[in-house]
Amino acid sequence: MLFKFLICFIAGIGAGLGTGFAGMSAAAVISPMLITFLGIPAYQAVGIALASDVLASGISAYTYGKNKNLDIKNGLVMMVTVLAFTLVGSMLASLLPSTTMGAFSMVMTLMLGIKFIVKPVMTTKEKMLETSPKKRLIQSIICGIVIGLICGFVGAGGGMMMLLILTSVLGYELKTAVGTSVFIMSFTALTGALSHFVIDGAPDIFILVCCILSTLLFARIAALFANKAEPKVLNRATGGVLAILGIAMIIVNIT
Repeated sequence: MLFKFLICFIAGIGAGLGTGFAGMSAAAVISPMLITFLGIPAYQAVGIALASDVLASGISAYTYGKNKNLDIKNGLVMMVTVLAFTLVGSMLASLLPSTTMGAFSMVMTLMLGIKFIVKPVMTTKEKMLETSPKKRLIQSIICGIVIGLICGFVGAGGGMMMLLILTSVLGYELKTAVGTSVFIMSFTALTGALSHFVIDGAPDIFILVCCILSTLLFARIAALFANKAEPKVLNRATGGVLAILGIAMIIVNIT
């Protein structure tokens, strides 16, 4: 029981920090931890991770929204598009080997972390708002389609894809990008978690509760810090967290 708690707590730390700092899906950290160290079946592990993501992303979105770092209007448009095209992508997923899912998520996490350290996002809110509402809406739909197809096709990387596209393609300021990303992820994670539990049945309640509480706690801490941090500090902190998580996941996968 103690070993279970420690694994869930450590997984929650990584998942919570990744969610609060970078809008990263908890599934990228919790799933491999539960599968590797506790022998939890992969499908059940993903369900637990998604359930942990719901409250963690929700509390992070609330924190970013409270600090006016959340674009709800375009976030909702992108969320609907992502959900719809994730289903389309899922129909194509059989064309890929299952190992691609994990490899994509791990490498992308590491590379995005390095990107934020080497080339930080320094876009200001004023610069971000120069884009017309109509153009932003069209961009949100197109990017939602791309993210949804990739998530459904590959099966992972939703949070990372959103953060990358929001900052690099849509020109979002980093805090607003993370806030919008966790807002979307809270709904996509809820949909995913419910579908997993309906199909696979109830998971191990002890592990589920431990993962949810640990992820929620550290997501809240990370979100509070991120909203008060200077852009350069936030970029380095976000990059550092992502890089460490990416390296850790690759090492765990190899060993």
